[in-house]
Amino acid sequence: MPIISSPMEPLALLSLGLLLGVRHATDPDHVVAIAAIAARTRRVWPATQIGIVWGLGHTLTLFIVASGIVLFNWVVPPRLGLGMELCVAVALVLIGLLNVRGHHHNHPELAGPSGPRRAFIVGLVHGLAGSAAVALLVAASVQDPRWACAYLLAFGTGTLLGMAVITTGFALPVASAAARWTCGERVIRIATGGVSVAMGLWLVYQIGWHDGLFLAAPSWTPH
Repeated sequence: MPIISSPMEPLALLSLGLLLGVRHATDPDHVVAIAAIAARTRRVWPATQIGIVWGLGHTLTLFIVASGIVLFNWVVPPRLGLGMELCVAVALVLIGLLNVRGHHHNHPELAGPSGPRRAFIVGLVHGLAGSAAVALLVAASVQDPRWACAYLLAFGTGTLLGMAVITTGFALPVASAAARWTCGERVIRIATGGVSVAMGLWLVYQIGWHDGLFLAAPSWTPH
């Protein structure tokens, strides 16, 4: 992404940020987390709301931390960066376990406000973990800090829109399965929970031992 230098380029910069934000929403850990949360509702609109709330949480922490890195030259030590990514892994495991052991029919309140609250918290964690990589990309590409912050907002908006589309698309077959088969919803919930736990444990291993968070000399590349 080139450094902006002419009056016409800011629009292209913001459009690129929006598109990359949509693309960012499709990262596997994002999709797995939001699918596990959205699997606990039978209706399409509540699932869409979960995607929107996740995007709001993601944008909030990403904008705050990435703006600090761009504007104030904050430095994220490798162990801290890996620690933020470990929080994502732990969140995936916890979300998955809730799905695997939860019983929607016995606890109908799980379809209520707890879903959006959980999505917002998970979005906060994901945004925190990805903020350094986005900030480094912007700092290397945009000289004007005001446009850098505008890019971050466009990126966050794109992520919110992308996640809303993903949760809506996921909710349609879930609602159809719940309407056709008595056990359809439970199967989907357990399946998404199992995938979430498996990915979370794999990330714990990757971050803790492969990248060295639990070792003497951690090695971290923001991504």
